[in-house]
Amino acid sequence: MICWLPVAAGLGAVAYLALPFEPSVLCVVLATVLPVLAGVSCFWRGWQRLFPRLLGFALLAAATGFGDLALQARMQPPMPMLPTHATVVTGRVQSLEILPPRSDDEDDGHRITLADAVFDTPVDAGMAPLRRTLHLRLRDDDGLLPEPGSTIRLRAMLRSPPPPSWPGGRDLQREAWFSGLAGSGYALGPVSIVDGPSRRFRIASGIESLRETIALRTDTALSDQTAAIAATLLAGEAGSIDQHTRETFSASGLAHLLAVAGLHLGLVMAAVIVTLRCGLAAIEYVALRWPCRQIAVVCGLLAGAGYVVLTGAHLPSLRALGMASIVTLAIVTGRRVLSMRSLSIVALLILLVSPVSVVDVSFQMSFAAVMGLIAGYGALREPLMRLRGEGEWYRVLASHCAALVLTSLLAGLATLPVSMAHFGALQPWFVLANLVAVPLAAVWIMPAGLLALVAMPFHVEAPFLKLMGMGIQIVQILAERVAAFPMAHQPVPAMPGWGLLLVMLGLSFLCLWKGRVCLCGLLPVAVGLASIWLAPKPDILVSPDAGLMAVRSQGTLLVGPHSSLERRTLEDWQQALALPVAPLPSDCLSGPCRIGIGSQTVLLRVRDSSDGNMLPTAAQCEGVSLFISASPARKGCADVPSIDRFSVWRDGAYSVFAGRGLSVVSDRSWRGNRLWVPPVGWHGMPTLPLAQSE
Repeated sequence: MICWLPVAAGLGAVAYLALPFEPSVLCVVLATVLPVLAGVSCFWRGWQRLFPRLLGFALLAAATGFGDLALQARMQPPMPMLPTHATVVTGRVQSLEILPPRSDDEDDGHRITLADAVFDTPVDAGMAPLRRTLHLRLRDDDGLLPEPGSTIRLRAMLRSPPPPSWPGGRDLQREAWFSGLAGSGYALGPVSIVDGPSRRFRIASGIESLRETIALRTDTALSDQTAAIAATLLAGEAGSIDQHTRETFSASGLAHLLAVAGLHLGLVMAAVIVTLRCGLAAIEYVALRWPCRQIAVVCGLLAGAGYVVLTGAHLPSLRALGMASIVTLAIVTGRRVLSMRSLSIVALLILLVSPVSVVDVSFQMSFAAVMGLIAGYGALREPLMRLRGEGEWYRVLASHCAALVLTSLLAGLATLPVSMAHFGALQPWFVLANLVAVPLAAVWIMPAGLLALVAMPFHVEAPFLKLMGMGIQIVQILAERVAAFPMAHQPVPAMPGWGLLLVMLGLSFLCLWKGRVCLCGLLPVAVGLASIWLAPKPDILVSPDAGLMAVRSQGTLLVGPHSSLERRTLEDWQQALALPVAPLPSDCLSGPCRIGIGSQTVLLRVRDSSDGNMLPTAAQCEGVSLFISASPARKGCADVPSIDRFSVWRDGAYSVFAGRGLSVVSDRSWRGNRLWVPPVGWHGMPTLPLAQSE
């Protein structure tokens, strides 16, 4: 029963996010209290029967997830109004991150997270420090890298989180609302240090300095992307990994090796546990009198906690550490180590602390993988035991090889739909790549990296880093070879939200239910996967500033002229539709042009130097069902609906679907009136100065 509680809590959180409006406090209270009362009533009246108890617990958990997320959404500080021009910013450095170079002849870039920021403008004079953080990219030629905790001053250009590139696309404004981010920008001048780290932030500053030292020594001992991958595994500094390496590892199904998460924590803990267990067992007195297994596991957990802190304490690694803590507790108390119950407890705790994690890709992939492994090994335990037999060496070797194949297959199949939904790609060769790469990481790369960390205080880490680099190079070659296989990285269209929900529910039923009835979970998984091709696709897309338009025609995405600022929008459209890009017909570049969409005709004006003053002719407007203009439409076609610069200013990006008629969907109508969706004309809460006196 407890295994279904996080599923119900997650459904409650999803129900809140799916609302087309922001519920009032009274609605939130009613939506929370009424299911709770219904759940208590069901449980109280039918506590001796299974179905009322299940229904009662489900209602309680769903109401908890809904109310918890609604409460956390309202507790977030409002989005501040950021300066629209270059301004001088003063704030405290929270963290420093290495970014990949923008070109081959440039050095690595750096990005800082700035807290307690204050703007030096006449309007913001005397303002209170921002309650949200800023992401700022430093100049590439700036040789001064501030320490975390220090107060700095720099001239920067800021911008608020952008809206989705298309209705239904990734919502960066919602992510920023819950993460505490106010916006991002880039430095226009060098950094000047106002004050060093205070005593309060010395520990965080020391950890960040240690991470930078490890990355620097790794870069000294190794070269190019091998050093970047090693720095990621040892210190969590993933910014130096270039786009080519990321695409190669993604195409081969090895992208999880570049993100410090549960796999790396498990390898670190396994290396420490095996080493200590063997060392203690080699001492006769200790082996006979001490609980060697429990000691090794507790020390492994402490080493894993230190590794999580060293690599930046990211949310996926913290979730894995929580799971490892429960596993350690089970070993110490003599309970079953891996079970759905322990996984459910961790998932429920995470959803109670951060219910918005239910839509986070790392949360979905990590728990889908672990859930698939536990359920798969539970179902195949007897065949694996028969394969092992009486312990003959060849049977043991065969069982280990089968376990490696099963681990890659089960975890890969469980996370494949989630990967397709979030990244828009299918990697059919992931089992082959992981079959070699994961054992290499377990027995070669990570143990050598741990030895390098131990040897760094004595400045003798170079041999261990070289050994680690040799293993990483083998994985790099493997990734290159697998990525070159036919159909290694097959783009797929975007999966709708309801399709991903069906996939996760079907996977939960398949893994959590007992008996052959669990196979019924394959049906919603299949429907969710089919939704990729069943869901209607937009025929015309208009960017949030009307600076970019695209038409889907004969398996190609025809796009108009655009600036470099629209590159991210175009990439999002390509991923959503999984189509190659081609330019619009030449007649669309010189003036309004007519485009046939199904049985309808649309008039496009992708470029207009007259700012809408030159209206379309009557011949161009004849038989037109929709007029789309990058400039103000100014009723250029009488009695014809239009999408222009003012439309996207009010309602964001647009999608047009062709059927019996034209269906127009705006981003505002898709997301609704939510806390993280700024009202029309709203640029944020003004940073009013503090009162001089009460």
